[in-house]
Amino acid sequence: MHEILQPEGWAKPVGYSNGVAASGRTIFVGGQIGWNGNCEFETDDFVGQVRQTLENVVAVLKAGGAEPRHITTMTWYFTDKKEYTENLRGLGQAYRDVIGRHFPAMAAMQVVALVEDRAKIEIQATAVIPE
Repeated sequence: MHEILQPEGWAKPVGYSNGVAASGRTIFVGGQIGWNGNCEFETDDFVGQVRQTLENVVAVLKAGGAEPRHITTMTWYFTDKKEYTENLRGLGQAYRDVIGRHFPAMAAMQVVALVEDRAKIEIQATAVIPE
């Protein structure tokens, strides 16, 4: 469906792709955070917020007729790098539970703060539904 771009001689990345080529209908998912559809946080747990954020991304994709397998790129913004790195196992499980074993091109970065004070993670995504 999408072509994974892996430069010759480069080590294969774990949990993401270096690049993805795709053509079709593009869905742009605005930054989603770890609250529910009523804009209420159900947890302050980092992994719990990541899971909810990913579920929110999938809900927006579904509204546009897309599925997780159509995601071509994701950008993760989190407020605490240490909390991110200390929870990689739980993050991986949450990711696989919600997105599956689909690994688009990704970027991740620590930011000083997010607009919602309780938010620990924000994820923006782009998906392409093949023609």
